[in-house]
Amino acid sequence: MTTGFEEAQERRNWLERLMDKIPGFRGFQDRELRREVDKLQREHLAKELGQIKKAVRGKAQAYTDAGQIGALYLFGRMDGRLDGLSQAIRFADYGQSGFFDVVKINEPELDAIYQFDLSLVEDIARLAGDVAAIPLPGQGDAQEACNQALAHISTLGDKWAERKNVISGVVKTDG
Repeated sequence: MTTGFEEAQERRNWLERLMDKIPGFRGFQDRELRREVDKLQREHLAKELGQIKKAVRGKAQAYTDAGQIGALYLFGRMDGRLDGLSQAIRFADYGQSGFFDVVKINEPELDAIYQFDLSLVEDIARLAGDVAAIPLPGQGDAQEACNQALAHISTLGDKWAERKNVISGVVKTDG
């Protein structure tokens, strides 16, 4: 299985491959490619959270239409927290951790970062399942399911904040 970085490297044109021959340019080029892959990954995660947010709003609308407005504050909290997490992911400074400021990162360290990012994708998929499990009006109590989803959102926020430490922990610097 290839990583997003490897796939992006394979798609480079002839000029980019020629520039690989220029001393020092490859490290710069790889850093820029990693920035792009990181940006695409973050945009994908934010987009997935946006889909979950739509599902939350759909559930809230169903409760509103049924006249069961008692649970709406939970949906509002989920909506706000999803929005905050999505924005934090989408607009994170991908250079803040030092990951892209170094020339040499070994494959095991890159694998650790990619594994961490993959775990975020899996966690977001589980969150989507949590939101889907919130019962429709008249089919059960939404409070417990909403609280579970809210807890999952908080855990995801904490995990996203930890990404900076994961990246910093695997970086190898020259010198």
